[in-house]
Amino acid sequence: MERRKFLTATALTAGSLALFGKRSFAGMLADPTYKLTALRSNVGIFTEQGGTIAYMVNKEGIVVVDAEFPNTAPHLIAELKKQSDKPFQWLINTHHHGDHTAGNISFKGLVKNVAAHANSLTNQKAAAAKQNADDKQLYPDTTYTDKWKIKVGDERITAHYFGAGHTNGDSFIHFEHANIVHCGDQVFNRRYPYIDRSAGASCSHWPLALEAALKQFDKNTLFVYGHAFDPVKVTGTAEDLKMMQDFMIKLVAYVDTSIKAGKSKSDILTTKAIPGVTKFQGEGIERGLGAAYDELTGA
Repeated sequence: MERRKFLTATALTAGSLALFGKRSFAGMLADPTYKLTALRSNVGIFTEQGGTIAYMVNKEGIVVVDAEFPNTAPHLIAELKKQSDKPFQWLINTHHHGDHTAGNISFKGLVKNVAAHANSLTNQKAAAAKQNADDKQLYPDTTYTDKWKIKVGDERITAHYFGAGHTNGDSFIHFEHANIVHCGDQVFNRRYPYIDRSAGASCSHWPLALEAALKQFDKNTLFVYGHAFDPVKVTGTAEDLKMMQDFMIKLVAYVDTSIKAGKSKSDILTTKAIPGVTKFQGEGIERGLGAAYDELTGA
């Protein structure tokens, strides 16, 4: 697909572009291979481009968490229609970024309701207005501020908001019967994260949000991540959340120490490795360094 048409069709946010970087974004332009992976108790994941999608199909209907892009969401929809003739009951967004919500539009006229945190809706509308892309959005019609739950068939689905991290509107979506939690972009599994200060992200609070998640869910919970350095490893255990938490703590501590030592932002951005961090890889270490610097200095 020609590049300009692709960008227009997907209505990518600036955050989405920054997240993927030059090499990965080039890969996005190639024809991808999508994959559905069954997990347990009628819940599975879909991966193609952008943030990982979770889905559930049971005797009462279909629930989808996140939507990737307008050119990929139809692949998921087609596959789920092969599995079930039940209605699409809910589309839930973990947060507003385009690689998680641009595909919402593919569910227009198909899904009964769309849900997200109130801040996610505010951020999605702001991003769409900035891009003059309001007509390419399907916005949530149901929002919450703390905790929200629904029941579809034998599955109870609960959204938890533990405060700012990647943005100020990220939720953890828990399929309680399956005991599967979609973490959205609160977890970049062993991959340098994108931290969206323009949407209320907080490097300092992110570890606290992860701590709340670790206390909320149990040792048998299977976690789904928005992104991972190894594309196969978008599911895992609480150990991955602890590693993400440790990364954010060390990031903030390193930048804080550097500031107190008199280093400038440009000096800090030349950092190639954060002391004590050995498992995170990929492009974009400077994104976290810059976000932490701006937060700690009030820039």
